[in-house]
Amino acid sequence: MRISITSVVALFLSLVGLAVFQSCEPTQIEADSSEPQGIQSFEVYAESRASLDIAVCDTVYVPIYSDIYTTTIHHRFNLTATLSIRNTSLEHAMYIDNIDYYDSHGELVREYVDSMLILRPMSSIEFVIEEDDTAGGTGANFIVDWCAEHTQVYPVLQGVMISTHGQQGISFITDGVSIKRR
Repeated sequence: MRISITSVVALFLSLVGLAVFQSCEPTQIEADSSEPQGIQSFEVYAESRASLDIAVCDTVYVPIYSDIYTTTIHHRFNLTATLSIRNTSLEHAMYIDNIDYYDSHGELVREYVDSMLILRPMSSIEFVIEEDDTAGGTGANFIVDWCAEHTQVYPVLQGVMISTHGQQGISFITDGVSIKRR
């Protein structure tokens, strides 16, 4: 069996890179405590829905898993869950006037919107359910009401779940489903 110098050097550099990577501490970014839990920056729309020339409205159901079962029904794996709302329009804004978080039993856990939010073209907004917040359970969901002044607005609403424990990691997405387009 012949081992080339290039193979030995590549192996050595890989091991050095792995050692450096493992010694690095992850950077933690602290959220601004003045913002409500889970809400990233957003722009409030000062007018009411009545002042808009509404062309389309939709209510979207987004499945969220704050934890999932692992090995048995008695063992759960907590997850950080993110509701991601993306305005895919290149030209038109969308308006969000309701975001409610429900638990597995259909009980309202939290309301996220006090005033109508505007999501400019090609922008996005995220709402985070932290890993230790298991109030929603395995059957949690968001209900999002949005509207737009143009029918050519097709937002993407997804749930993004992720977590790691030791060497075990899990991540997956869920897609929102329109339940009341008008």
